[in-house]
Amino acid sequence: MLRPAFVVLTLVLTAGPVLAQAPPPDQNAWSISASAYTFIVPDDRDVVQPTLAADRGWLHLAARYNYEDVETGSVWFGYNFGGGTTLEWTVTPMIGGVVGTTAGVAPGWTFSLSYWKLELASESEYVIDARNTSESFFYNWSELSISPVDWLRAGAVVQRTRVYQSDRDVQRGLFVGVTYKIVDVAAYVFNPDDSKPIVVLAASVGF
Repeated sequence: MLRPAFVVLTLVLTAGPVLAQAPPPDQNAWSISASAYTFIVPDDRDVVQPTLAADRGWLHLAARYNYEDVETGSVWFGYNFGGGTTLEWTVTPMIGGVVGTTAGVAPGWTFSLSYWKLELASESEYVIDARNTSESFFYNWSELSISPVDWLRAGAVVQRTRVYQSDRDVQRGLFVGVTYKIVDVAAYVFNPDDSKPIVVLAASVGF
C-alpha cells in the first residue's frame, strides 16, 4: 500500500491543473524531444533510461526504455491539454503498453504548472502487471524548481520507482539544471543524507 504522505503529495501535485479548460490545440507544429537519464546506484548496476517523445497539437507519442523495469520498454499515446497566461499549465493523460522484464498496460499522465519563475512538473503511471497483478506498481517523478535566470533552474525532486533497489519507498532529493539553446543538462542527488546517495545525470534535446 502507498504511504499516506505519498498519497497526499500525489493528490496535491495532480489536483489543480485538471480543473481548468483546454485551449484549441495547434494541429500543425511538431515538437520532438529525446532524453537520457543515467542512474548511478551504489552497490548496484547503473541504469540508463532513454526516452523519445513527439507532440503535435493534442497528440502525444512517446517511447521509454528501462523506465518501468530494467530491460523493459514501453510505448505511449496521450492527449495534450494546456492553457493560462500568468499561470500556465499543461496536462497529458496517457495510456501505455509495457513489454520486457515487466509486461502489462499502464495508464499515466504528465503535467506542469508554471508561475513567475516557479515550475511544478510531474509524470506518473500505474503499471498493471499482466503476469502477476500483485506486482502492479505506481511510478512517479516530480520536480519543483525555481529559475532565477532563463538558463538555470534548481529545486527539489521526488520519485517512486523499482528500476533499482532502495530502502526508501519514496525517494527525495535536490537537483540543478542548465539549458543552452535546445540542450538541457541536469544533475540530481537522491537521499543526500544517506551514506551512499543515488546520483542521476540527465541530458535532453528538443526540436
